[in-house]
Amino acid sequence: MMSPLVARLLLLVCLALPLNCVEKVRNRGYRKDPDADKYGSCMQGPQGNPGREGNPGTNGIPGTPGIPGRDGLKGEKGECINEIFEEPWRPNYKQCAWNSLNYGIDLGKVADCTFTKLRSDSALRVLFSGSLRLKCKNACCQRWYFTFNGAECTGPLPVESIIYLDQGSPELNSTINIHRTSSVEGLCEGVKAGLVDVAVWVGTCADYPRGDASTGWNSVSRIIIEELPK
Repeated sequence: MMSPLVARLLLLVCLALPLNCVEKVRNRGYRKDPDADKYGSCMQGPQGNPGREGNPGTNGIPGTPGIPGRDGLKGEKGECINEIFEEPWRPNYKQCAWNSLNYGIDLGKVADCTFTKLRSDSALRVLFSGSLRLKCKNACCQRWYFTFNGAECTGPLPVESIIYLDQGSPELNSTINIHRTSSVEGLCEGVKAGLVDVAVWVGTCADYPRGDASTGWNSVSRIIIEELPK
């Protein structure tokens, strides 16, 4: 007859063998995960949903400056240009006026006006305005004209006005005394800069006899001088 100790050992052996067989059967149905040793005996779960995109990173540190490039080819020699800066044009004019000149001369200077011309390359505009008259019994002609420092204008031509009176008919009085406000006006170029004596004269017309002339009767007469750029 077996002793109680041997009987207990046999019982434990019979209980341990079925459990070992069941563990082997279980291990046959599953493939061992290679990462099982890292994370223990737990099995890896299914893959999760992709995460959202992260915020953009900050700018990196600027790079170091590059190596300077090579010098370019030498350019062609330029031309020297001298710039001329002229002063802006300033108005320059003068007026001389007389009340009731009443000059009855037929030949000679009527009036004059001095003017300071600033530039030699400018022109002078002159104007005489006043009462003029001519009378005669036969045909006659008188001429009113400007002079500049005693000489008539040559740039381009004289500045003048004339009055011609034809011979009257027997029915009309050829000695009618009519005074009319008239003008003598024009431009003169070529007058040098400086003080200029501008004068109005009365004289005869070429190839015609002179008559009885009158200038500035009972009214205001004036000379206007203006310097103009060319």
